[in-house]
Amino acid sequence: MGEAMKTTTIQARINPEVKEEAQKIFQQLNISMSEAINLYFTQVALNKGIPFDLKIPNKITTKTIDEAEKGKNIHFVDSPEELFEELDG
Repeated sequence: MGEAMKTTTIQARINPEVKEEAQKIFQQLNISMSEAINLYFTQVALNKGIPFDLKIPNKITTKTIDEAEKGKNIHFVDSPEELFEELDG
């Protein structure tokens, strides 16, 4: 007979709201939390790193996000057509 698959246990502290939202998605995908974590670790091993981009925004992006959250320097248009006209012109 084949060798039994070995497993190990992981403990992690997770924000409860994030965990709940993730669990809803896993249920829709019909996978358990353990299967989802196993998929993630498998992808890390296959990719030899995190399987998605991790980026730190540059100073301009950080400033723009901060200003937008404060409602500063936001440009408004009345319609998508007006926006496209401005972008083309």
